[in-house]
Amino acid sequence: MTAPRADEAARSVLTLFGARALGLPGTHLAHTSRPGRVHRDWHYWWQAHLLDCMVDAHGRGSPVVAERLIRRHLRGIRVRNWGRLRNGFYDDMAWLALAAHRAGRPARGLERALRGAITDDWGGGAFWSTDRDFKNTAATAPIALYLARTGDRVAAGRLLDWLLAHLADPDTGLLRDGLRRVDGRPTLVPHVFTYNQGPVLAVMLELGRVDDATRLLGAIGTRLTHPGTAVLRTHGGGDGGLFTGILVRYLALAARDPRIPADARAAAADLVGATAEALWSGREVRGWRHRPVTVFPQDTTPAGAGPVADTVELAAQLQAWLALEAAAVLRRSA
Repeated sequence: MTAPRADEAARSVLTLFGARALGLPGTHLAHTSRPGRVHRDWHYWWQAHLLDCMVDAHGRGSPVVAERLIRRHLRGIRVRNWGRLRNGFYDDMAWLALAAHRAGRPARGLERALRGAITDDWGGGAFWSTDRDFKNTAATAPIALYLARTGDRVAAGRLLDWLLAHLADPDTGLLRDGLRRVDGRPTLVPHVFTYNQGPVLAVMLELGRVDDATRLLGAIGTRLTHPGTAVLRTHGGGDGGLFTGILVRYLALAARDPRIPADARAAAADLVGATAEALWSGREVRGWRHRPVTVFPQDTTPAGAGPVADTVELAAQLQAWLALEAAAVLRRSA
């Protein structure tokens, strides 16, 4: 049942949020909320993860996503970003570079921008934005993953080493948010978010750091789940509505990696399956322009699983789609 569930998420997200970019034919972009308007707060990085979801669905042969939609969506991002792919946030650009690379349509010009985020300030790492006052996991990890996947394993390894030296919590093993310049000095921002663990885990797998990956899997399963369950915690609405879906994507990679010990692979698969099931169980069917669409909760807690809010945000729906695609991949490979 996992592939039909992922298809239902794909169909509903594209039906509810899909639109042309600035009304131009041959383009695709998503509204960020319904009700809502596509031309206002369009959230570049949400669109990047929508592209990733499309690649997931197309890659498993889903009838919902055609190759031309992937091309149109990437074109729509460029159009809405006023003819370019660069913006002021390096994590945004890293997510899009990763998705475009998976789509086989390299986002030209982004790699140079991403490398420009990496400096020796504060021992290494990558800045979050062009303001250059914050180095964080959210930018450093996906940049490292992109570099690892495109052949620069040395640079990726340096970024991973910096993350482990500066942002890994020695007590929990989880990655903290980042280092922010305060009064001219780097100061730890200790918040822990689910999504920051995901690309770090993926970099470890890309670089063959199996022991590191196994330890991080253990920390995720112990500290980022609801008590007594394998269901991952979530982070509410807005940007946070997408966070846990990102982690689930990369947990599915670990669950299929034969280098990871069997018990750790099984635990990763349980996290994927339980989280996807929680989001699926909280779904509602609503009418949209005379068509039924499935909408998913933004949280995995029993209280957060329903009813779904009147305003439906793209991020939370992508989180569910990501999780359901991950579950479908694991079922297919079992």
